Amino acid sequence: MTWNLNRRLSHLVVLAFSAAMLHSGCTFTKNMYEQPKYLPLQPSELFPDGRSANPPVEGTVARGNLRTDEVYFTGVSAAGAVEALPVPLTKQLLLRGRERFNIDCSPCHDRTGSGKGMIVQRGFATPPSYHIARLREAPIGHFFDVMTHGFGQMPDYASQVLVADRWAIASYVRTLQFSEYATMADVPAAERPKLENAK
Repeated sequence: MTWNLNRRLSHLVVLAFSAAMLHSGCTFTKNMYEQPKYLPLQPSELFPDGRSANPPVEGTVARGNLRTDEVYFTGVSAAGAVEALPVPLTKQLLLRGRERFNIDCSPCHDRTGSGKGMIVQRGFATPPSYHIARLREAPIGHFFDVMTHGFGQMPDYASQVLVADRWAIASYVRTLQFSEYATMADVPAAERPKLENAK
């Protein structure tokens, strides 16, 4: 009988302890969920002007957004759209450009840049082909600028396409243009036999 009573008491103690822990956990969670805080534009006594938040100090730059290279971030210089690519031209850059072009640009421009993408086939305005003389002669900064600010029917893609990817895409556009008008003289001498044997 005493053993059963002790057993029941130990069960009650465990149950009471569990209930207390559960209650304190719920209280802690509720306090974390309902933290004291100021809502946007809510008045407070925190700052002398009565606002709960002040704008950043003039000249503050968010981490990772210091734009010291104007040409890299805008594609233009004092003379206009830049002629030279402001990043090293590498195979990795072109592969990245092809990947992003096929995702972000080919729905309208198609994968060859002729302007006959699937969206166009379904009634959207036809963009100009990258292979017309005007665009073949356009500086590379022009393509970066169009992606950044939009042009004609094309909206801007600055919020969807990172700066580095815009340069990669512009580089790949140049590759597409070159592929349409390259001659055998443009092929490195070591590679020509492979093309000649493929005929």
